[in-house]
Amino acid sequence: MRVRTKLAASLVLLVLSQPGWCAKKVDLDYHVKLLPQSDQAEVRLSLSQGSAVRSLNFDLGRDGDYSDFKADGQWSVKEHRGLWQPSADKASLTYRVRLTHARKPGIYEARMTPSWALFRGDDLVPTARLDQQDGVELVSRLVFELPPGWKSVETAWPRIGKNKFRIDNVSRLFDRPTGWMLAGNLGSRRVRLGETDVTVASPKGQAMRRMDVLTLLTFVWPQVETAFPRHPAKLLVVGASDPMRRGAFSAHDSIYLNSHTPLVSENGGSPLIREVVQAVGRFNDHDTSDWISEGLGEYYAIELLRRAGGITDERYQAIQARLAKEGKDVTSLRGEHVSGATVSRAVVLLQELDREIRVKTHNKRSLDDLTQAVMRASRITTAEFVQLAESIIGESSVVLDSKLLR
Repeated sequence: MRVRTKLAASLVLLVLSQPGWCAKKVDLDYHVKLLPQSDQAEVRLSLSQGSAVRSLNFDLGRDGDYSDFKADGQWSVKEHRGLWQPSADKASLTYRVRLTHARKPGIYEARMTPSWALFRGDDLVPTARLDQQDGVELVSRLVFELPPGWKSVETAWPRIGKNKFRIDNVSRLFDRPTGWMLAGNLGSRRVRLGETDVTVASPKGQAMRRMDVLTLLTFVWPQVETAFPRHPAKLLVVGASDPMRRGAFSAHDSIYLNSHTPLVSENGGSPLIREVVQAVGRFNDHDTSDWISEGLGEYYAIELLRRAGGITDERYQAIQARLAKEGKDVTSLRGEHVSGATVSRAVVLLQELDREIRVKTHNKRSLDDLTQAVMRASRITTAEFVQLAESIIGESSVVLDSKLLR
């Protein structure tokens, strides 16, 4: 009897190990029709088999950006959340979303014009709690329907056809389009750096220095590959001029860069490289520990340029002196939103920590090893950062035993 039981168990394991044994794949298609005349996009979510999903519970926010919902199945809204319970067969949910968002009057974080649109894909489909049947895998794709005269669209996702992309985020059960996106009459430049396909795109006539961006990335990229073990398959840099927001900001495998933002600032850092570090690192700090991601971003924006030969020793010493001066009055690095002076003080602390790690490990380890450990962590707090650092050093850290972190 025991032999039969073992045989039956072995057969089950054999079946489970076969390539054919896998989750049932159900298509989830996002169709986005851009409507510049109304500053909206019409979005349609389509399920090839609605019964595979019990419900999708969307966070619709409080700004009224989402409207005109039509659903196959049940749709209800309560306290700024929308609940979709799809019908059993093919099912779709259609709605409209406003794309233009102003940071303040006349300054835009996302914008749609008659000839182009620059926005975050996160706004197309709101975050949602997915309740699906066991043994189901949703296969997600995104396709754009462009207005007449608009030539192309760019996203950070793999292109699988004309204006069509595959959405696959292994860290999420509900795959939705995220990251910066740009559509319209565009100018683009492309290059492959190591394992990463880089695209720099902007609407025509927006004074975006696309070749300058590619040149700086090409110059620094070998140092990026050495410092960080994870490199995106694709990196998209999009840009536009005023009245778009000044500065640089990263999202999923993508970066927004205002055309007037310098690639290397007068203070020696690089807004572009800082956001490359954020996009590649995907640091997820919490519990008043924003100093970790902001500090690492600014630290490597300087350090990678220095390693590439773009900063002389004399200039590097001047940068260190400036950072020390800017951060001298900071008494704590803790907080959810850190100031510029706090970031400067965080960079100084990280520089001191790098030196401590190198000395105590006889140059066998550095801050790069700690940063890579932070990247591997699903999330990080100040206490966990200290623990990781001390595991690399092999003893307690003098630098991190500081009132700044309490």
